[in-house]
Amino acid sequence: MTGIVLILVVISLFSGAYCTYGCFLSRQFKINNNNVPPSRSEYDGIDYVPAKSPVLLGHHFASIAGAGPIVGPIIAAAFGWVPVILWIILGAIFIGGVHDFSSIVTSIRNKGKAIATVSEKYIGISGKRLFLLFSWAALVLVIAVFTNIVADTFVKSPSSATSSIIFLLLAILFGLAVYRLKMPLWLATLIGVALLFGGVVCGNYFPLSGSREFWQVMLIIYIFVASVTPVWILLQPRDYLNSYLLYTLMLGGLLGIFFYKPQINLNAFTTFSVPTLGTLFPILFVTIACGAISGFHSLVASGTTSKQLEKESDARLIGYGGMLIEGVLAALALIAVASLSRAEFKDLYQNKQFVLAFATGLSNFINTIPFLHISLDTARNFATLAVSAFALTSLDTATRIARYNFQELFEKRDLPKEKQPLISTNRYLATFITVACGAALTFSGKSDAIWPIFGSANQLLAALALLTVTIWLASEKTNFALSLIPAIFMLIITLLALAILSYNNLIGHNYLLGIIAISLLLLALWLTILAFKIIRQLQRSKPTLTV
Repeated sequence: MTGIVLILVVISLFSGAYCTYGCFLSRQFKINNNNVPPSRSEYDGIDYVPAKSPVLLGHHFASIAGAGPIVGPIIAAAFGWVPVILWIILGAIFIGGVHDFSSIVTSIRNKGKAIATVSEKYIGISGKRLFLLFSWAALVLVIAVFTNIVADTFVKSPSSATSSIIFLLLAILFGLAVYRLKMPLWLATLIGVALLFGGVVCGNYFPLSGSREFWQVMLIIYIFVASVTPVWILLQPRDYLNSYLLYTLMLGGLLGIFFYKPQINLNAFTTFSVPTLGTLFPILFVTIACGAISGFHSLVASGTTSKQLEKESDARLIGYGGMLIEGVLAALALIAVASLSRAEFKDLYQNKQFVLAFATGLSNFINTIPFLHISLDTARNFATLAVSAFALTSLDTATRIARYNFQELFEKRDLPKEKQPLISTNRYLATFITVACGAALTFSGKSDAIWPIFGSANQLLAALALLTVTIWLASEKTNFALSLIPAIFMLIITLLALAILSYNNLIGHNYLLGIIAISLLLLALWLTILAFKIIRQLQRSKPTLTV
């Protein structure tokens, strides 16, 4: 098969799904623009701020994408390209898209609260706190790992550090221009994007060099400031402008496919078991998270996106559509590395240079576009920069959401806002504690060792989010099979993966990872049993259970 045929199949299926299944979901969730969204009813000028759908899509997509939909499919390609592309297509349409869309809708129908907080209504305060604690701990892991990833990228590519700093300054100016000077969005976008790409060029001429430790400290300081800054100043405009980097990268790659005409050089299927990964079932489904389904998406959807949604109908574009766009990116990453020779792919894979493998394949595509005249080196540098920019985006978004979860963890439901504990109302204190924990893990050197567990924890979070949506839908007497079926599938996958990881780590005398895996496994079982008890109770009230 050729890359052209494969990408056309993916785009066609996703386009059809958006117009059919996406509309079906909107009807089932009773989307109504007459409902006042939390961005208006709870407006505070800091976290609850309405955003135009293009701006919010840029934030949401930039936050959920990161390096995940690129690295995951490349790692899983060791099983063969057919299992990977099947999971991307089916997962994004029927599981990931439902997960992201339903997380947004569930949150906006509950005043923009996080999925964990919504669960309190049905599984009690203890269940909510366990959910929040699990989410917060997972995000602290994200902070630690992504801080190291971005710091390493800045060390290896000093030009990307310069460009990233320029991007941040541009974002602040863009936010002031749109929200304070009331400049038309189209004009601000035109100027902002032009300056954005100018920043890419500037980075090549004025690279900023620094040690790994220097960039780690700078990033820790940055994410603290970014997490407490009103979203209209930095988060919204930064993610919106940065999304054009990824859109350009995707457009260049997709267009280049038709000029390069790549062949799929990887085997359709290689083996059921990869020594460095495990067995195809269930490891494939937790290796490819972003691009098919990712629990981190529910944290973004109900953590920041729902607080900025201007009207309910935007949920389909941003939630379901954003997931499908990420699926296209995952497919593009697969085609990019599949077009490499088997020897070249094997060498990059064994050295764990997954981003470089993607950048190499994509630069071959972009280099063949006749009217652009972009060299291989320039295209490769741009691809690397774009991936690092979105890793940085995911980093500070994760920090802000972790702060939300930490504050909600200590909220007292029976007290008014002015009498709440300081730790739940002071965003500076909550952010400091969160960032401090992330920094401690960053400098401990243990984040890389814990990372293999995070893949399963991430998918476990997706399953728990879908269960919460299911309980909410059941309480609303509406169709909850849409979320229950994906939730059951993800639970089976996750629990099995965690059981395997627990066993492998314990027999390998890696007791820390074994204990973490067992703890997550027990937590998942406890919440799952509790959730199904609630669903059965609600089902006795005869909610709709149709497909």
